[in-house]
Amino acid sequence: MNPIRTIERTAVEGSLRIVRLPVDTAIRLLPGNGGGPSAHAKVTVDQVDATVRALVGALLRDETISEDAQRRAAAVQERREALELKARAEQKGEQADERLARREEQAQKQREQANKSAQARRKQAEKQREQRVASAQKTEQQRTRASRQAAAKVEEAIAKREPRERLATLREKEKALAVEEKALTATDEARRLAEAAAEVKAARKSAD
Repeated sequence: MNPIRTIERTAVEGSLRIVRLPVDTAIRLLPGNGGGPSAHAKVTVDQVDATVRALVGALLRDETISEDAQRRAAAVQERREALELKARAEQKGEQADERLARREEQAQKQREQANKSAQARRKQAEKQREQRVASAQKTEQQRTRASRQAAAKVEEAIAKREPRERLATLREKEKALAVEEKALTATDEARRLAEAAAEVKAARKSAD
């Protein structure tokens, strides 16, 4: 081993360490753990270190220093590529998070719109049901008045024109009409309740 070469290499290594000491100290104060400004600054400093070693190795014609410079330069290149890959991955992750946030926001808006539409349909169904109930009640009242008027006319006819022997028969007919009226009323009421129940069931199904 050439002692002069050994001294030169030691001097080069010591000089580089002295020069790098404040720089490395400053880099450690930068933010970032394995990435960010700290990692990029470290890569840059290591690249300069490898370049300086290559120049010194060429000037001194020292193959050991030159080979060390080449290894350091290759390591720096690998770290730089790793940092670039990591940065691209983080960027893609951020973009994916943004897309997910937009989809969630859109889904929330769609849910709110669906709820509003369901409420509007329920209100409309309730309004229509109330209108049908009111219409059925009105029809029932009209039928009752008509029945009473018919009964009154029958009584009047009995009092004016019909002989007494037919009075019982007419009254039986009146009772039959009353029974028929009740049957019609019960049928209409059952139909109205069935329609109302179907409308409520349809409204609930739409809400679900």
